[in-house]
Amino acid sequence: MFYERLKEGKVRCHLCAHYCVIKPGKRGICAVRENRDGTLWSLVYGKVIARHIDPIEKKPLFHFHPGSRSYSIATVGCNFRCLHCQNWEISQYPKRHPDIPGEDLTPEDVVAEAERTGCQSISYTYTEPTIFMEYAYDCARLAHERGIKNVFVSNGYTSPEAVRAMAPYLDGNNIDLKGDDDFYKKVVGARLQPVLNTIKLMKELGVWVEVTTLIIPTYNDSEEFLRWVADFIRSVDPAIPWHVTQFYPAHKLLDRPRTPVSTLRKAREIGLKAGLRYVYEGNVPGEGGESTYCPSCGEVLIERFGFSLTRVEMKDGRCRKCGAAIDGVGMP
Repeated sequence: MFYERLKEGKVRCHLCAHYCVIKPGKRGICAVRENRDGTLWSLVYGKVIARHIDPIEKKPLFHFHPGSRSYSIATVGCNFRCLHCQNWEISQYPKRHPDIPGEDLTPEDVVAEAERTGCQSISYTYTEPTIFMEYAYDCARLAHERGIKNVFVSNGYTSPEAVRAMAPYLDGNNIDLKGDDDFYKKVVGARLQPVLNTIKLMKELGVWVEVTTLIIPTYNDSEEFLRWVADFIRSVDPAIPWHVTQFYPAHKLLDRPRTPVSTLRKAREIGLKAGLRYVYEGNVPGEGGESTYCPSCGEVLIERFGFSLTRVEMKDGRCRKCGAAIDGVGMP
């Protein structure tokens, strides 16, 4: 799916915003789509490298069936090269090795396992789901027939064509908004604008969207940048939850310290002051920034510790105290 044939046996991939032109016998930036005699092949279809049952809060999605479990899968590969990737062993694997590892699972297998384990959703996560789009698409269509929701945890570099194809079967998407354009070029190997376009388009097409910014000291922690992110999210929809998350050293970015909790708190204040209804501090359990508060009266609605819900003060998606409707999908 999502490519065109060019002259001299080349192809142009339309799956993500890189729009790679791939010569015969070569692969795209993701290293999992290969041009074989003028036909573009996915090398990861049905090759599951990781599968787990996760709380939906781990994605993180805080306004999408809170407290539910999600059957989570990934293949190897990614269309980014983030210097701080936490899952680099699998995301960057095809760029370092010629083989494509993974357990053979059909879409029917995936959906059956989600049903058997009582999961309300399937999450395409851990690496970038865009690069195994055909597999995710087939799983998602089958899951919808069985009444199971579908979730992406994505870098947002999906092409508009692929977004439009997937959106009818996609219920939720947590999209990273990592930094400014300079950050994307230096740290990620991409550009900012396609990510902004995806956030807007996913929302327009009716997918529940939450946004995550991993805050890295000296890279993307300025108040100016954080205000810009908050203003952008508000311009799309002030009901989009924003997760401002603690960085810890990983992969090639080992010389930066963990993000101070004070920085996360400042980011949360910036988001709320900008008019966002829901801002969360991530990776710092017990600090208080994980809970959901009523945007109307300030009451604690969902108290969290890490990925666990410890108290719920809602009924039928509304605040018990003032009756305000709380944005989300499948809210208690």
